[in-house]
Formats: sequence, structure tokens, C-alpha cells
Amino acid sequence: MTMRSFVSVVNKGSYTQAAVFLGTSRALVSRHILDLEEKLQVRLLHRTTRSITLTDDGRNYFEFCERILTEIKETEEAMSDRMRSAQGNLAVVAPKWIGNHDIADAATSFALEYPNINLKLSLGGMAPNAYDFIEQGYDVALHTRRLPDSLIRAKLIASIEFILCAAPSYLDNNPEIKTPDDLLQHKGVIQSNDPVWRLEQDGDIIKARVQKVFSSNTYVVLRNAALKGLGLAMMPLPLVREDLKAGTLRQVLTEFAIEDRPLFAAFAPGNITSMKVRLFIDYLADWLREHPI
Repeated sequence: MTMRSFVSVVNKGSYTQAAVFLGTSRALVSRHILDLEEKLQVRLLHRTTRSITLTDDGRNYFEFCERILTEIKETEEAMSDRMRSAQGNLAVVAPKWIGNHDIADAATSFALEYPNINLKLSLGGMAPNAYDFIEQGYDVALHTRRLPDSLIRAKLIASIEFILCAAPSYLDNNPEIKTPDDLLQHKGVIQSNDPVWRLEQDGDIIKARVQKVFSSNTYVVLRNAALKGLGLAMMPLPLVREDLKAGTLRQVLTEFAIEDRPLFAAFAPGNITSMKVRLFIDYLADWLREHPI
């Protein structure tokens, strides 16, 4: 930024005009010039009330800065062109519950941004092993659990809030829940890959126990079971947010925290990742930062 400030001052012939051009303050531009002169231990500009001119050292440094900034601009434009020209098929698989909501919107936005990439988003049918998605023909797989040690590469792209909830029909006909110990008297519908419920209060971790009456490897099925009053469920908030608003599910033990679950984008091993895969994963991570789930 100091180089840009210096070049702008020379080209505009004014600190004020340079600041306007850069969209910053005159004071910051002045600070940049002083920092450069202090760092280089030379005077770059002759400053009077009427004009700004280059010293001999300033002229040499100005030519150097222009060359560097031009190279940076050209490199960035070339990279942008390559990114825009990324093309081909890109197959992504995601859990049905999250794909139906947030990921579907992100994937649609990506497809509009990069029309030369033929994006295929498949929901559900997640392979039990982290690496099976490659054999199934997918380039990227979204996982909501930590991946075991393997050659598969993964990037953490978001965190998902979880809550403990049940249908009013279940809660109204069963003992009141005030503490985690009360859960021992209750039935639970359990996610097969995440069977242990961990609650936290004041830094203490409590492993909650319930009577398991039903289990599934997908939260979509567990949501339906909870809505029908089968028992308590620990659910991802994005999936049940509308149910909570409608009153068809009620949150319990709200004073206890539940650890957020990670959302990973897994992709093939190797040192070289294709442009379309990198584009999609980076786009998805940025999109989820702007649209938290």
C-alpha cells in the first residue's frame, strides 16, 4: 500500500488527490510517504506549498514502484482470467439435510459465477468411509464429522450449531427436563455417527445419557422422528430452525452449551488440486462466512 500511495502522489501531484484516488485519508497517504523515506533512508519528494517534485532517488524509486505494481496487476489479471476460464465437470456430494438448505443456495450462486463449470450436486448417499467418494466419481465431499487419518485432504469451511430438542407432544407427556441427569428418564433418537451427547456448563463437559429408541445415519430421518414425538434429538440448528419458530419442536436445556460441529470439504490427495475444485471450495467457504449456517 505504501508503494501505491507514493506512485499516486507523484501521478496526481497532490496528497489530497492521491487520497481521493485511493479511497483513503490524506493523513494516511502522508504517513505512507514518511514511512517509505524512513525505511529507505532517502528523501523521495521535494514538497513545497505549491508543488511536489521527485528527488533523484525518488525518480529511481518511482520507476521501480511502477514496474512492480504493473507486474502485480498483470499477474492478478492473468490469474483472474484463468479462474474465469475454469471449465469442465465438477461433482459434489453433500448430506441431504444441509444440501437442501444452505449448500444448495451456495452451489447455485457458484454455477452462476462460473458458467463454464458444469456443477453436479448430489444429496444423500454419503459413503461410510471418507475416501469412498472418489471411487464414486465425486470431486468434493462435504462431511460434518472429523475425518479419520487418511490421504484425503480436507478444508474446514464452516461450523454448525447444534441444539437439543423434542416435539411438544413428547415433552408434555414425559418428566420435566431441568438438568442433564433428567435425560436418563427420557427416550432419545440418535445419530449413528455421533452417538454421544456432550453438554457443557462453566467449562465442565457432561456426557448425557438417554434411552436410545431409534437411530439413523441422517438427520433428516431423525428430524421426522422427533417431530412425531418419538423422543429427544440433538439436531443441527439450520435443519430445525423453522420447526422451532413454528413451535413443532421445542429446545431443552438451553442453559447448557453444545459444541458446534465442523463442516469439512474433502477432496482428492496430492499436491496439485484442480482449479475448479479450488474455486468451488474457496467460494463455498467465503459464501458460508457471509451466510452463517
